[in-house]
Amino acid sequence: LLPWFAANCTCPSTMIDRIVPATTEADRAMVAGALGGLTDEAPEDQACVVTEPFSQWVIEDRFAGPRPAWEAVGAQLVEDVAPYETAKLRMLNGAHSLLAYCGLRAGHEYVHEAVADPHLRHLAEQLMRREAAPTITPAPGQDLAAYADALIARFANPSLNHRLIQIAMDGSQKIPQRWLETLAARAAQGHDCPAIREGIGAWIHHLQGHNGPVDDPLADKLTRAANTPDPIHAIFGKDGVLGGVWSSSMV
Repeated sequence: LLPWFAANCTCPSTMIDRIVPATTEADRAMVAGALGGLTDEAPEDQACVVTEPFSQWVIEDRFAGPRPAWEAVGAQLVEDVAPYETAKLRMLNGAHSLLAYCGLRAGHEYVHEAVADPHLRHLAEQLMRREAAPTITPAPGQDLAAYADALIARFANPSLNHRLIQIAMDGSQKIPQRWLETLAARAAQGHDCPAIREGIGAWIHHLQGHNGPVDDPLADKLTRAANTPDPIHAIFGKDGVLGGVWSSSMV
């Protein structure tokens, strides 16, 4: 089977970008109203999914045979998906996590409230434009400055009510690719990332329990590490909970 698969099949890489806040009771009530009072009894994560207007679907144009004309309905067929995925992780997701932890520390509840805070907006802009973007080699036609502009506008959408605490979940699974890879790449270029450093401080504040229970698969280890005299070393040191990708000794 394996030789036949190698000769006859391909598995194109793809990337999808669309902000999807957690479904609320108000969302489900809105859908029920639109259905004339009918209630969809499917599981709540399937019955009602609220999204932002923006969507992006990037597909590696590498197929073993004919394919649907997905580009006719807005998909981007590209030679390499990696630059788009890297930009999403380091710019969009990186800024999202920054706004989440710094926003919660500042007393905000939603993304649009955090990005309306002048200091937090400045941090998000700095992370995207001066810290993450210089670590990305863009694909032909990929405009990282325009992408940053669009992200700020998307974050500011008040209709989404995207809760910061939702984004703050599972930080141990998100921060390595959202922040640490950028920190390591900038360190290799001889630069530091002050905005991400501030985000790390806010994440440690979160891990110390200041925003309520920590929702993370490594919560126990991270909480203990965050409450040591040197949480940076306990989390990011060689033998730390997230050691290996980046350490503060790199700069």
